[in-house]
Amino acid sequence: MMNNRFSCLVVTVALTVMLGAVPAFGGHPLITDDTGTQGKGKTQIELTGQYERDEEQGVKSENWEAKAALSFGLFDSLDLVLEVPYNWASTDDGAETTRDDGLADVSIALKWRLFEYEGFSLALKPAATLPSGDEDKGLSTGRPSYGITAIATYAKDPWAFHLNLGINHKDYKFQADEDAKRRDIWSASFAAEFQVAKDWKLVANVGMERNADIESNTHPAFVLGGVIYSLTEDIDIGAGVKWGINGPEAEISFLAGLAFRF
Repeated sequence: MMNNRFSCLVVTVALTVMLGAVPAFGGHPLITDDTGTQGKGKTQIELTGQYERDEEQGVKSENWEAKAALSFGLFDSLDLVLEVPYNWASTDDGAETTRDDGLADVSIALKWRLFEYEGFSLALKPAATLPSGDEDKGLSTGRPSYGITAIATYAKDPWAFHLNLGINHKDYKFQADEDAKRRDIWSASFAAEFQVAKDWKLVANVGMERNADIESNTHPAFVLGGVIYSLTEDIDIGAGVKWGINGPEAEISFLAGLAFRF
């Protein structure tokens, strides 16, 4: 188990070094991706953080995530994307508080913008997740997973709109997880951006994904609002708040991030 996680980490570091950076995406705090690519030989690095708080049936939970994401332009319309997350989790049931932290599963993706016409564009983003996290701490499924997302963007100043439809297949190392969780998770989300000033954008996002709990047909759904400030042409700062619309989604999350391109 340790050898597998160490191998995944070595591969991740090697890829990062070869590509000359450490990870990203330009639309933070949006959950929904856009069809934009970096351009051949160009790189975007995004460093983000998220804190979420929830309470269900008397159990309070807090989760933090720090993520580094790299997007490197293999061609003008094709990016290689690498994401490395690190998680901290705290759960308090009133009698005992448990805390865990560690590297979560690393993901590698390709984003291919395959069509564009008069402000409308389409892209496909196949992705694979490596079991680099510790499944005993709940930071990994213990098995590789894979999926694909279809992305549509329509942009006409001062507006931009993005739609994502995705499917992700997961396998689980532990039999208990195999019995309790769904393997195929669909997701759908929609986002809007509005340029309110030269360097400022207001953003909004709604989305839903299939509940991994096989006994529940209530699917986690969220709404998000935020702002993006362009410090320079190549540096963006984003912040937002995400609210859960229903029980399976965390009550509230706070997001912040920095993206820069070169």
